[in-house]
Amino acid sequence: MGISVSKIKLHGFNNLTKSLSINCYDICFAKTAQHKKEYLQYIDEVYNAERLTSLMENVTDLIGAKILNVARQDYEPQGASVTMLIEDGVQSSSQSSTLEVPGPLPDVVLAHLDKSHLAVHTYPESHPDDGISTFRIDIEVSTCGLISPLRALNYLIHCFDSDIVTLDYRVRGFTRDEEGGKLYIDHEINSIQNYLSEDTKTAYQIVDVNVYQENIFHSKMLVNDFELSNYLFGANEEELSESELEDIRGRLHREMLEIFYGRNFENGLAHNNK
Repeated sequence: MGISVSKIKLHGFNNLTKSLSINCYDICFAKTAQHKKEYLQYIDEVYNAERLTSLMENVTDLIGAKILNVARQDYEPQGASVTMLIEDGVQSSSQSSTLEVPGPLPDVVLAHLDKSHLAVHTYPESHPDDGISTFRIDIEVSTCGLISPLRALNYLIHCFDSDIVTLDYRVRGFTRDEEGGKLYIDHEINSIQNYLSEDTKTAYQIVDVNVYQENIFHSKMLVNDFELSNYLFGANEEELSESELEDIRGRLHREMLEIFYGRNFENGLAHNNK
């Protein structure tokens, strides 16, 4: 059961706050300490603050927003953060923000963000002794006004080729109609999945956890295809024995499942640290 809201007339400015958080995880296997070091250097080069700023600038250009302020920072030994304050631009009349349909892909984005901000943070890390390295990038798009940040969802997902993606969308606060009645949501939503393009839904296993009464929507995505050669950093399959390859597959698969389910696995069983 979802939420259906008819087109409404509002009194003054729309005071609802709509926030979309995207957490993307990329997993790899770096066999030696040198490979691990090179992997972290690679991540820092590809996702440094300057590159992330350029990415966020592209997002704001594509959605028709205007950047008011940018703050960015690289960290030692790894990681970077970028925060942008943006204001509303021009929304295409053919792209209604109230429709529960997939948002546009990178080459056809026609929307805006209204009195809003973008934030992105990176978190490179690695297992101390088994070769697994996991890179996480967090993106938040928060808006006020009529437009939903879900319009930017497909573009952001297509910017990263991630193994696991978690999506959180929440509408907070309230606004008023012309009679003074409170409205706690101003658009239809049944699932975040309905805003995803078909190629994304085909590429991932997707699970929803929604709290409709609180306007909280959560989806988590696990990539379907697993090609080991795409996960080896600093090595190739020809350099490894069959037993090594099977062991690496098991480690990578376990890492993905633990992140996807939010549990540590011990002897095949899920274990919650909390």
